[in-house]
Amino acid sequence: MLIWCWVSVLNAQMILTGTVKDEANKNLSGATLTISKDSVSSILAYAISKSDGSFKIRIDNAPEKLFIKASYIGLTTFKKILERKSQELEIQLRPSSEELKEVVVKSEIIQRRGDTLSFSVEAFKDKNDRVIADVLRKMPGITIKPGGQIYYQGKPIQKYYIEGLDLLEGRYSLANENLAADDVSKVEILENHQPIRVLDSLEFSERASLNIKLKNDVTLSGTAKLGLGATPLLWEANVTPMLFNKKRQFIASYQSNNTGKNVANQVRDFSFNPGGSTYDIAKTDWVSLLNPATPPFSQDRWLDNNVHLASANGIQRLKSDLDLKLNLSYLNDYQQQQGSTQTTLYTPQDTVSISEVLDNRLFIKNVQGKATLEQNTKKNYLKNQLEFNTYRNTERGMLQRTDAAIAQHLSTPFYGFKNNFDLYKTFGKQLVRFSSNTGFSESDQFLRVRPGQFEDFLNAGNPYAESLQNITSKKLYTDNSAGMTKMLGKFTTTLKLGVALQKESLTSDLVLDDSDTPLGNAFQNDTDFKTSEVYLKQSWRFKNTSETWNIRLGVPVAFKAFDLEGSNAQALDAFVFEPSVYIQHKLAAKWELSISGNLDYNFGGLERLYPGFILTNYRNLQRYNAPILEQVTQNYSTSLNYRNPIKRLFAKASYSYGKTKNNLLFGSQIDPNGTSILEAVVRDNYANSHRFNVEASKYLSRLNTSLKLNASYSISEREQLLNATLVKNENTNFNLNGSLESELSAWLSLTYSGSLMFYNSKLNNSELQQLNTQQHNAEVFFYPWENQYFSLGGEYFKNSLTEANRNYFLNLSYQYTFTKRKIDLKLSWNNMLNTENFINASSSEFYIIQTRYVLRPSQVLASVSFNF
Repeated sequence: MLIWCWVSVLNAQMILTGTVKDEANKNLSGATLTISKDSVSSILAYAISKSDGSFKIRIDNAPEKLFIKASYIGLTTFKKILERKSQELEIQLRPSSEELKEVVVKSEIIQRRGDTLSFSVEAFKDKNDRVIADVLRKMPGITIKPGGQIYYQGKPIQKYYIEGLDLLEGRYSLANENLAADDVSKVEILENHQPIRVLDSLEFSERASLNIKLKNDVTLSGTAKLGLGATPLLWEANVTPMLFNKKRQFIASYQSNNTGKNVANQVRDFSFNPGGSTYDIAKTDWVSLLNPATPPFSQDRWLDNNVHLASANGIQRLKSDLDLKLNLSYLNDYQQQQGSTQTTLYTPQDTVSISEVLDNRLFIKNVQGKATLEQNTKKNYLKNQLEFNTYRNTERGMLQRTDAAIAQHLSTPFYGFKNNFDLYKTFGKQLVRFSSNTGFSESDQFLRVRPGQFEDFLNAGNPYAESLQNITSKKLYTDNSAGMTKMLGKFTTTLKLGVALQKESLTSDLVLDDSDTPLGNAFQNDTDFKTSEVYLKQSWRFKNTSETWNIRLGVPVAFKAFDLEGSNAQALDAFVFEPSVYIQHKLAAKWELSISGNLDYNFGGLERLYPGFILTNYRNLQRYNAPILEQVTQNYSTSLNYRNPIKRLFAKASYSYGKTKNNLLFGSQIDPNGTSILEAVVRDNYANSHRFNVEASKYLSRLNTSLKLNASYSISEREQLLNATLVKNENTNFNLNGSLESELSAWLSLTYSGSLMFYNSKLNNSELQQLNTQQHNAEVFFYPWENQYFSLGGEYFKNSLTEANRNYFLNLSYQYTFTKRKIDLKLSWNNMLNTENFINASSSEFYIIQTRYVLRPSQVLASVSFNF
């Protein structure tokens, strides 16, 4: 067995040796030799000839054919295709007839080796950058969304590694926002990354992952910050130590503030599991308070909070390639929301206007955790992950309308847990795989509204003191499968057989005036919904030798049975075939084309099946006393990617089309007072959407400037019922976003971001009011001395509904740094103009909402911070 393994290693490894000479047979020193799979693929290995003209190149996992290129200034380039075997070459370069151009030799800040791009952190780092997220935002091709999720070339990354270890299991913002940039040497983008090593040559991945490379083998890093300010009394605290070495990683964090910073985003889960189970324990909010939509600017402008976050995360390598991970977090947040909304609803018969003044209090308590045991080798893969999630949330609200003052109280406790188990094991040339996913969740939700708003519908036109909506929902599921993967030459096939079972239950009742007697069957639910599924998933993958073509074809079939018990009892059996195809073609070293298409069947869950009315918020009643929802969706997309690391230019253009057929048509009955009743009727209908997107980013090294631009245009149309009238709704949306970060000189730097949005909605080809919005943010940094800076920032917002809808903000800050100890003293003055309100406009389908937010007052905060 040992001899066989040694022979396999030798077969996978190839060594090229030889000499490079000129036409006169003189040895050439400094000739560049590169190895790739073909003339357009990325470089696999390279070497520089020595003073005697000799070179030696070692290629691991060499393909059957190789392409070698040797070049030297002023001489012709040598090119040749080689067989996969160790050999010695004698290369002779002849004089070139082309006129030589000026050559500048410099160290590249972005390097590419195979499918890995390495970004030099030092090259992108500015004077005021402290954590790695500050630097990532400047790197071309990489985008950090407002919630913290990282995108590369328009797609979210699937893994965030630190020195090759996935410590945080999707909750990577905690590291991204606290890991000191000074401790990081490189940021690696792993294109087409397959995180399961045993599948590396078997299953293709179109997603990228990100890996943080540290400067030292043992690294103590992190952030510590303490701040105090006024008005009102302000505080901010952050203690986040980190330890990294080859066998152990640990991140602990305690953060607290009342300055408007939403640290809850740092424990958001961005896990991506392609091909995994679709069953999950996600929390369903059956009822809610009417909350203002999130405004399009930084939350610390308006979020009135008092938050505490504690988190502990550790990974320990027990033995070679066997890791134990623990992730735990606790969030306690109190938020106040104040403002008003002006909602305009367009119906075929009338236009309804609603004015509401909001004053909400939110109490959020969340505990979540994961325990993971994982072994990831080239021969075997084992992962068992136990996860739990609990919420103890309550909300209180006072809402003032022109005709009434309404008090609301909401309670939504929730708990859920699940266990995922995956085992992949090789037997000879075959890979056997087994997966099991089991979970349970329960939620008890309660909404009290005083006074009630549905006198005509609920109480024969008579006023009533209050409405009480009670809901209990439970979910239990298990999804188990076994399969096999086998390579057949250039093809790889996977066959997986599985069985999934799920049971959901919903009980609810609506009571008036604190009575023990519910309204009746029309306002009650006692429903069980059972789903059983037997599926057979087969996929084929083709990869040519040079890997310029990657094709994946999926041909899954499934038999699904649905059984609904209760007053709306029904059953449905369905045999579905959901084919999918993905084609990726490398047109050249810098160009890549991809095309995809798939057919999906979606059957509504219990949230679209309950027959009794539920008061979902103070002015909305809804039910789905109809057959099981059946949706058939076709999705097609194509994208063209360009990336040139040498010129630091990344670009992508894409188009997608979706068409959905529904058996149910959803309709709203909107009353003149703004209350609405949502129901579903049986009627086939279609929804279509088109989306075009172009994005580009470039780093100008001579100007120390990062430029990013994104433009998108979308069209969507669908049918719906408004006040018993069938209408066709068409929406068009154009967005243009851009950003610039530039270090203009040693004493001056600038950041800018801006966006324009044009939205238009039509009902039956009749145009509703158009909405245009724009926002601009700019900040200038002055460095009068090496260890000090002043910054002045301004923000401008405008929408087209009224001329008064303009907002201005101005901020000022000063920072002094003790260079030797790397301690920052910072004094910041936010909202210098003391802007008290912000008016935002948003639109969707048949309504337009203007929201006025009560903002945080002008405030001053002094803080001291340092990196470990």
